[in-house]
Formats: sequence, structure tokens, C-alpha cells
Amino acid sequence: MAPLPLPDIVSYLRAGITPALRWPVKFCAYTTATSWILSLITGNVSQVDRIWTFMPTIYTAYFALLPLWPSEAPLPLYPNTPKDVYPGVAERYSPRALLMLGLVTVWMFRLSYNTWRRGLFNLHDEDYRWAIVRQQIPTWLFQVTNFVFIAVIQNIILFLLGLPTHVAAFQQPSQLSASDYVLATLALIDIACEFVADNQQYSFQTYKHSGVLNKNDWPGARIAWTPEDAKRGFITRGLWAWTRHPNFFCEQSFWAIITLFPLLAPESPQLPTHPLNDPTSLWPLAPSIVLCSLFVASTRFSESISAKKYPAYEAYQQRVAMFVPFLTPVWGVWLRLLGKKEQVDAVVFARTEKEARKLE
Repeated sequence: MAPLPLPDIVSYLRAGITPALRWPVKFCAYTTATSWILSLITGNVSQVDRIWTFMPTIYTAYFALLPLWPSEAPLPLYPNTPKDVYPGVAERYSPRALLMLGLVTVWMFRLSYNTWRRGLFNLHDEDYRWAIVRQQIPTWLFQVTNFVFIAVIQNIILFLLGLPTHVAAFQQPSQLSASDYVLATLALIDIACEFVADNQQYSFQTYKHSGVLNKNDWPGARIAWTPEDAKRGFITRGLWAWTRHPNFFCEQSFWAIITLFPLLAPESPQLPTHPLNDPTSLWPLAPSIVLCSLFVASTRFSESISAKKYPAYEAYQQRVAMFVPFLTPVWGVWLRLLGKKEQVDAVVFARTEKEARKLE
């Protein structure tokens, strides 16, 4: 059989994409190509990091605001709602999708603020881990990694984070349900906890490098850091006494909550024939599963670097759970049974046994 000519291949691929996904897929392709080309021009592979803070909001906004967009795009890459999209979706806003957009927008402001104050929007800044990866693998393999993982896969993940709102937009509820209110409350609590974790880390790093306590820290981050904390090199107080990565735990939890909005809703999707709109399929779980997989792999690599840099980090790994804070008391009990708890607590927290017992 003769191969299809290129125009036919493009038409075939386009036919497999539902109308409401055409613009997001095109936008994802353009951002992927742009971030990869910029990484080659600048020699800085952290281009995706700079757009991570707002890309999920763009995809979420597109799906939540489908009735707003014109049927024909007046400019290249301008969002549009194709004429062949499901009529109800193009005519009525989904209150659930709008609620999800509001939550994702709040998430965006928190992450953008933390990224800005750390100076990561600087075009010359690059994730410190990529310099280490460059030293460990050949140049050609690093460039393959840059294209496949950094540019393509990460942009696909950002696209996937908008899919729960795509499902919610097709559910077309007349009003919000009890599950929406519960999940929205949990999402806001999650964002607040992540904000506190960010502020505690920023406060600690500021003290570590300056040796001066900042009295103007955000509430929840006004911790009386000590020279012992700075000497240890990494934070083990506040939320960080319960989980080694409270910000990562909250980040994964937030997107898991967003994923649950359409899954726990009482309405059935308007288009159950497509897997993206069918809550009984595994597709709606893809965003949170893929994101969690990324965080687990990335965190393990980061911790391997920290363990080599800080002598006490191995004890911290034994004492405090990586993500789930509820496991930390379990590790404390286990270390007590092994007769190592006092020794580990002294290394990790530099506190007395009475003070450390409060963590259990």
C-alpha cells in the first residue's frame, strides 16, 4: 500500500481530534516548538519552566470559556470554537468549568509570585539540575532529552492539566453540586498550605544566606531560624517537619482535586461516546497520574543531589515522609522501635526529645 501524501496525513490526524481540542492541540504544538527552538538558541533548557506558571490556566480558560470564542480565528493562534463543536457547549457556560477556572487562576497567581521573587523568570536562569545532567550524559543524548522530555513531554503535561475542565464543560450542569463546593474548599485550603510552604522555604533560604531574621515574612513563615538550621543546610521546620516536600505534595493534591471535579459530579457528560468525556474511562485520570509520575521521578533525582550535598539529609529521609505528612509519625514510631529516634531527631531537628515528640 502506497503511503499517504502529507496533506492526507494531516487531514487524518485532524479528523481524530474532537473539535473542542483542535485549538489546544495546535497551541501545544506551537509552544513546544517555540520552547525547544529557544532552548537551542539560548543554550538554556529551562524555557518551559518560565511558562509553566500560566500555561495550564490558558488551556483551562479555553475550555471554560468556549461560548466566548468566535467560530473563526481572526488572528493566528487566536482561540476559536469550531462550528462543528457540540452546540450546547458553544452556547452555554458550565458553572463547574468556570469554578475550576477560578481555582486554577488563584493557583497561577501563587506560583507566578513565588517564581518571580526567586528570580526564575530571568531568561538567563536555568534549573540547577540540568547542569548536573549535562555532566552525566553525552551531549547528543542531552539534546535528545531536551527535545523529548523537556520540550515535548512537559508541554503535553501542561496540555493535559486542562482536560478536566474540558470534561466539565461538556457536563453542562445547571448549577453547582455539593461535590463542587467541597472540592473547591479543599482546593483553596491546598493552595493556602502550598503558599505557606513556599514562604517558609523562602524565609529559610533568605536567613541561610544572610544570617538575618526577616520580621516582615508572611504569616506562617515567621520562624525563629537558628544557626543550627543554617548549618544543616536544608529546612526541617514548619510544614517541612511533616513532609520533605510540602509544596510538591500540595501541587499534586491540587491537580488531583481538579481532576475529581467532573468525576464526582452527578451529571453525565453530553458526549459519552468520546473517551475524554467519559468519566468511566481512564482518560480523565491522565492529568494527575502523569503529573504525579513526573514529581516522583523529579523529586528522587533532586534528593539524590541533596543527599550528596548535605550530610544530614539521609537522616531527614528516614525521619520525614517524602510527600504524605500523615506517614511521618509512622516513621517516628518505627525509628523508636529500632532505638534510633533520639539520634535521628538530634540530627534532623537539633531539638530535645520532648520537643521532637510534638511532631508525632
